Amino acid sequence: MTIQPFSIKIEDAVLSDLKERLARTRWPKVAVDAGWTYGLEIGYLQELVAYWQDGYDWRKQEAALNRFAQFRAEVDGVGIHFIHEKGKGPNPTPLLLLHGFPDSFYRYHKVIERLTDPARVGGDPNQSFDVVVPSIPGTGFSDPVALPDSANADLFAKLMKDELGYARFIAAGGDHGAIIVQALVRQHPDQLLGIHLTDVGYPDQTTDFSTLSPAEQQMAGWVQDWFMKEGIGVNTIMATKPQTLAYGLNDSPVGLAAWLVSYGSSGGHGNAEFKTRFSPDEVLTNVMIYWVTQTIYSAAQGYFVAGQAAPGSLYARTSGVPAAVAHCPYDPPLPREWAARFVDLVHFTEFPRGGHFVAWEEPALYADDLADFAGQLRQV
Repeated sequence: MTIQPFSIKIEDAVLSDLKERLARTRWPKVAVDAGWTYGLEIGYLQELVAYWQDGYDWRKQEAALNRFAQFRAEVDGVGIHFIHEKGKGPNPTPLLLLHGFPDSFYRYHKVIERLTDPARVGGDPNQSFDVVVPSIPGTGFSDPVALPDSANADLFAKLMKDELGYARFIAAGGDHGAIIVQALVRQHPDQLLGIHLTDVGYPDQTTDFSTLSPAEQQMAGWVQDWFMKEGIGVNTIMATKPQTLAYGLNDSPVGLAAWLVSYGSSGGHGNAEFKTRFSPDEVLTNVMIYWVTQTIYSAAQGYFVAGQAAPGSLYARTSGVPAAVAHCPYDPPLPREWAARFVDLVHFTEFPRGGHFVAWEEPALYADDLADFAGQLRQV
């Protein structure tokens, strides 16, 4: 067994260096009333940075993260960091939760206890889970290597089966995590009880638009508009020049925060309601995970690696494993018929609230939907 216990312990020198860098920030000269027109609003960022300097307590957040049982394992030569919390019910279901970008394993910090100990929040102890939350290689406390999604899928299949002893499990994810989950279906279907996704893919150059329903056409228009206004700049630079980008972001904590927050706040209602959906402590803890591990380059490089894949391959059709898809109103439109094009859909949910990071934003909704899906699988 290669598994070793792990605790987060950042050296004082790293935190002192961060304070000094924040104090030396050179703010650009921008129009004060520009809002979010040209990117992240300077007023919000200055307010966040002021709190980062004088109010934010990394040691408090570090201790909160260390309440979870964390480990590192070497799988095929790659070091993987992960949370592994055992369920408290009589027969917990193994559950792999995969994050994306610009979030981290921190995406799931609010749902772990709900999933492992549902009785504590008034749920059914028979619907508990053994929860595994890795840092995708290239992010967080895993090795800083950017791998193809097929390789990530192989690593997580081995982690669950060979290292943790779970012959079969449910895999769930959003954003990049959803892509890896779908790769798991294609490469290791025998290990999966089911999959739960909050993203299934979007129209691209391989899509036959003449076959789309009116609802799917509406979705395609929304995605195209978002991509031209917000996604193309971020996606393209990471997919083509991640190293050039990393020189600035790895050196400047404010630059790093601006990049992560700006991308994370895109989408429906993102700019207008970002401050109400994520507290300063939560935003900064996610940024800190990238800062203290210096993984912004390897994380961005993941886009470069994905950009080398054949068109249509990232979200290729997966079959043979029952799937649940949950859609949030702040995400792009997601018609049920579009989801059914990609997975063997047996469970579809329209959440009344939430966005791209729903497990973080609406933990009760997310945990309950996973429990409902697992219960449906048990009845098959």
